[in-house]
Amino acid sequence: MKTRVKVSVLMSVFNTDFALIRRAIDSVMSQDFQDFEFIIIDDGSSNDTHHKLLNYAIEHQNRIIYLRHFNRGQSESINRGVLNSSGEYLTILDADDEYKPNHLSSCLQEMEYADLIASTTETIVDGEIDFYVPDKNDHNLMVHVDDCILFATLFGKREVFQKVQFQTKYAADAHFFERASLYFNVKKVNLKTYIYYRNIPTSTCAILKKQVL
Repeated sequence: MKTRVKVSVLMSVFNTDFALIRRAIDSVMSQDFQDFEFIIIDDGSSNDTHHKLLNYAIEHQNRIIYLRHFNRGQSESINRGVLNSSGEYLTILDADDEYKPNHLSSCLQEMEYADLIASTTETIVDGEIDFYVPDKNDHNLMVHVDDCILFATLFGKREVFQKVQFQTKYAADAHFFERASLYFNVKKVNLKTYIYYRNIPTSTCAILKKQVL
């Protein structure tokens, strides 16, 4: 029987530079809250020819579960991570971002009166325009990231992620949050313990932004 942990951290990876992946992994390993499992879902990456990611996961195999499948996209990869997780709470990390050391503990403190939270981030940008992304309902409108629901800041009870799956679509995070609100107590919080790099041109958000503009 699989041992239950307090938090399952899920990270989907697709052709992300290993230096960024390693930064993300290290930020999880250095959390001040350590009752977690870390599930990495390799979404069919083709750039890891020397298996750096797999070897680094093996170095931390007491905490990391490594899964791989053909390219399905972030939403389906995270859904698979949910199925393979054991945590009482689930959360996400983008492979090109990182947690501050108190991220998991800070999120847990917010859960007394919520089933699911999303939080604001410490956002790293090159210019003011990077703070803005296309609105999920009208791609001609731009909204500030602080006013958005960001995929990797979602943190919630296991039953939320079991009942509401991520869909493969733009703003899958916001749609997930809205659908979850029909069944659960959800809230947006101001933590800024998640470091969100908006200045990486190959990031998931940057690519989606180009696609919808």
